[in-house]
Amino acid sequence: MTAMVQAGRGTPPAAVQESAQFLTFMLGGEVFAIGILAIKEIIEYEGLTTVPLMPECVRGVINLRGAVVPVMDLAARFGRPATQIGKRTAIVIVEIDADGEQQVVGVMVDAVNAVIDIPPADIEKAPQFGARIRAEFIAGMGKVNGKFVILLNTDQVLSVSELEAMAQVAAVPA
Repeated sequence: MTAMVQAGRGTPPAAVQESAQFLTFMLGGEVFAIGILAIKEIIEYEGLTTVPLMPECVRGVINLRGAVVPVMDLAARFGRPATQIGKRTAIVIVEIDADGEQQVVGVMVDAVNAVIDIPPADIEKAPQFGARIRAEFIAGMGKVNGKFVILLNTDQVLSVSELEAMAQVAAVPA
């Protein structure tokens, strides 16, 4: 309640003034980041079970302590060539809001870097053009050591309803 009152007076709540934490990772030679609050864990890449008729960006599923978790190749999701598996390839387990329900999805990345703090003053709005991924996938651009880090909107990038629609299109015979 206090935060709402403060916000109404033009003073941002304390939570907005504090730095936000992000996990940075490499994907195709670029640095991306996901808000740390959406991340459940990071696991080493191991073989996946492929599932027929899934969109190209869904590489398969893993068994995570008895739960079936779909694993998305972010590079393929962004319309780039599929991720090449290497020694540092990891799966970041992310929790997203899918139509009001919490959904757990694995995200394949080339390598995990570090958790960093980015103050709100160092976060710019997403560019409307020039990015090599869809604008709605970008939550913002974080300035870190004089360079930009693309902050991903995980609910959009990992949208389960959009993936289901893609799977239905893939299932229709040509």
